[in-house]
This record gives sequence, structure tokens and C-alpha cells, in this order.
Amino acid sequence: MTWSQILILSIIEGVTEFLPVSSTGHLILVTRLLNITSSPFVTSFTVAIQLGAIMAAVILYGSKLWHNKKLASLAVIGFIPTGIIGFLFYSLVIKKLLTSPLVVVWTLIIGGLLLILFERWYQKHFQNIETKNLMDLTWSDAVIIGLVQAISIVPGVSRSAATTLAGLARGFSREAVVEFSFLLAIPTMLAATSYDLLRHGSIFNDNEWGALFLGGFISTIVAILSIKWLIKFIQTNSFVIFGFYRIVIGLIFALFLIGFF
Repeated sequence: MTWSQILILSIIEGVTEFLPVSSTGHLILVTRLLNITSSPFVTSFTVAIQLGAIMAAVILYGSKLWHNKKLASLAVIGFIPTGIIGFLFYSLVIKKLLTSPLVVVWTLIIGGLLLILFERWYQKHFQNIETKNLMDLTWSDAVIIGLVQAISIVPGVSRSAATTLAGLARGFSREAVVEFSFLLAIPTMLAATSYDLLRHGSIFNDNEWGALFLGGFISTIVAILSIKWLIKFIQTNSFVIFGFYRIVIGLIFALFLIGFF
């Protein structure tokens, strides 16, 4: 990988990690467009820069977990289903799904349609209902949101979209469920990155380790800006625009894959 490729991928990760558009899906497709050859390092790099983005959540929300043991325990509870499923299907995800741009195209488009349909359903059933805040979260809420998050091991689904929609369906406000999605991302991505680096880290050279740290740093800075923008955005907007974005970007990448461009 070149330094320009590292920069591009790291910025894309930082921008998309907390938006309901699938950062992993974007990384897979952009890696294909940049003609980056698949390898254990490239796979680990995409995971490592996701950890970099998660560090943004640690910086902005880590104190909330540290000073609120209830939220910390609920974040761990929510992580457990994803951790178990991710461990059981690790080989399938790494060897098959993460190397399949076609899977990403389909999940982006289908996920976009579901996002739009969900928002219409949500506006109809929750428009005049008082929503719950973050402190109303229970262990059953955390388990259900965690189970839905587990679906996001399929590239293109989006961890952020899965957890956000699950939380909204449970009656939480947009800000509350987005913040819990941030908190839930911390143990989820720490575990995913640690497991991947334990399996492959020993084969990386000094330059590759340097690329991992640089990419992680860049994605952290960009993700901080992305989080702050998202919090402001959801105060007056729904997620419909992200649904349309997913469909459009999925169709564009489909055209690239079939050689239209």
C-alpha cells in the first residue's frame, strides 16, 4: 500500500464509521477501486483503522463509561452476542465476505431500502410518543441491540445502522441510541482488532506497523469531527438521506464492478 492509499482509506473510515452507511463496505469497495491486492496486512489495516475511529468514541465518551458503571456494563452486555457470533464465523467473514465486493453492493442497496422503510414506519408509530433517554436503557435493551448489531459482521450492513434502528424500535430517542451505539462500538472494535492482530501481527514488518498506527491516528481525528457532525445532524433530521445514499453508492459501485465505467 502507498501512503496516499493509506490516507484515503483512513479518511474514509473516519468519516463513515459512525454513520449508517457501513465503513467496512466502503473500505472493501474503495480497496477494490484502488487496485490494492488483498493480503493479511490489508485486512488487518482495515480493522486497525476502525479501531482508530473507535478511539474517537473513547476520547469523546470514555468518561461517561468510566463514571457510569451501569452504562459500562450494558455496553459489555450488548457486545457479547456480537463477540460470540463474530468468533464463530471469523473465518467465513475474513476469507469470504470481506473479499466479496458483490456482497457489499447488495447489502448497501438492501440496507438503504430498509432504512427508508424503517423511517416511514417510525414516523408513523413514534411521532407523538415520548422517547426514552440513555439512562432508561435496561439489560434487555442492551441484549436486543447487541443481537441486532451481530448482523453487521456481514460487510455492508453497518454496525451503526443496525444498533441505531434497533434502539429506535425500542423507543429511545435518536441522540440516546446514537450515543449508545458509540459506547457499544468501544468493546466491539477493541475485541475485533485485538483478535485480528493476535492472529496476524507477528508477520508484519516495521513499515506495516507504522502504516497501521498512522492510519489509526488519521481515522481518529476524522472520526471525532464526524461524530460531532452526526450529533448535530440527528437533532433535526432522520436517517432517510443515508438510505438514499446507500442505494446510490451501491448502484455506482455495481456499475464499476461490471465494467460500465
